[in-house]
Amino acid sequence: MSREPRASRPHMPDYGLAEPGEGLLAWSWAVERLERTRNYWVATTRQDGRPHAAAVWGVWIDGAFVFSTATGSRKARNLARNASCVVCTESAEEAVTIEGTASPVRDDETLASFRRVYKEKYDWPMDDVVEGVYRVAPRTVFGFIEHANQFSKTATRWQFD
Repeated sequence: MSREPRASRPHMPDYGLAEPGEGLLAWSWAVERLERTRNYWVATTRQDGRPHAAAVWGVWIDGAFVFSTATGSRKARNLARNASCVVCTESAEEAVTIEGTASPVRDDETLASFRRVYKEKYDWPMDDVVEGVYRVAPRTVFGFIEHANQFSKTATRWQFD
């Protein structure tokens, strides 16, 4: 089930951001980019605290980012220790960054949705995938339009309860 977040201006001293409430991006703007992005970046934390980032394919389903990775991959091992992660869209011109918590997907309904949407988006069958699927529930999402000097007017933070 999709949740509607609260929009506000992010705290970014010395960036000359517009006044709170002026020019905030709509949540639908972020969702559109999360749905249409082809390549995403997932950042996790290694056991020793060092960051790890990897490009992945994924889909936006019911208010969360869903992706798969091998169960023995660095991403999976990192998420088993620390479920906090960051997911970024591929374009910095119209960036969307999710800070959230990843959890393994185990229910048949979500797995079926993942397989269907993934196949539609990438033309790649995921019928055999039953493990290594993660759902990243957003806590905070950031978005901005970088091009045409729009950053200071459009920088938006969405927070979920």
